[in-house]
Amino acid sequence: MIASHFLLNPNEITVNPNLKAELAGYGITDYSNLVPVQLMNFESLLTLRGFVMMVAGGFLVGFGTRYAGGCTSGHAIMGLSNLQWPSLVATVCFMIGGFLMANIILPVILSL
Repeated sequence: MIASHFLLNPNEITVNPNLKAELAGYGITDYSNLVPVQLMNFESLLTLRGFVMMVAGGFLVGFGTRYAGGCTSGHAIMGLSNLQWPSLVATVCFMIGGFLMANIILPVILSL
């Protein structure tokens, strides 16, 4: 019941109007799924944007996990609860990387 309500919701996903205006500049206008169709579909996988998002992004996630000695949830949940200094450093770096990706790198990728 809960999963069908959240995952199979027939209504359009609610997005902040300011974010909709910004994303419309990148050609993203379909909010019928949790992930915009213009980003994640088989046709866009064979484009430069699709290659960067899927293949290069997957490589970076794997590299970062190996380099940091664990995944984000492992460091942020288990490492911080055990007061491990490397987990604090890794979690801060994950947050900085996320902010850089969302505000600097992603707009460049979306404009390709």
